[in-house]
This record gives sequence, C-alpha cells and structure tokens, in this order.
Amino acid sequence: MNWLYLGIAVVFEVAVGISAGKADGFKNLWWTVSTLVSGAIATFFLSLALLTFDVGVGYALWTSLAGVGIVIVGALFLAQKLTWKKLLGIAVVIGGVIGLNLAGTA
Repeated sequence: MNWLYLGIAVVFEVAVGISAGKADGFKNLWWTVSTLVSGAIATFFLSLALLTFDVGVGYALWTSLAGVGIVIVGALFLAQKLTWKKLLGIAVVIGGVIGLNLAGTA
C-alpha cells in the first residue's frame, strides 16, 4: 500500500509543478488554487507513504519521481523539448531511485 500512496503523491506533485508553472506567479486564480490543492493532496499521501518508508528515502523517491514525471509531461503535452541530456538525467535519477529503494529495504 505504501507504493500506492507514494504513486498518488507523485501524480499530485506533478500536478503541482505543472499548475505552478501556469499560475503566473500566483496571479492566475484557478491555477493557483490547483497548485495549492494538489500540493495538499500530494503531501497527505506522502505522509501516508512515510509511515513505512524511511523519511529520507521516501522524500527522495517522491521528489525524484515527480521531477521525472514533470519532464515527461512537459515533453508530451507542453511542447517542451526532450533532449539527450534530459534523457540522460532521467536515467541517472531512475538509477538513484533504484539505489535508494534497495538501500531503504536493507
């Protein structure tokens, strides 16, 4: 269940990143509301996941996976370029996430 909670937290954290980018410095009301609500939901589900994950590992997984998710969403839906350097960065992050997960279970 902890992975489900973490997955939900990641999805809502991706929504935070996208919404914050559209909020125009919190001048756009609805994107601002979306940012704040998504952030609250993401934090709630992260707190549930952290009942079983070590806090450092869980938080690192959450932020890393959300960062990768935002890059992928940006490339797929926001016409942002996905360069080889970004792909290399994603591969490094995924490697780190795998390493953290393995270290967290020892």
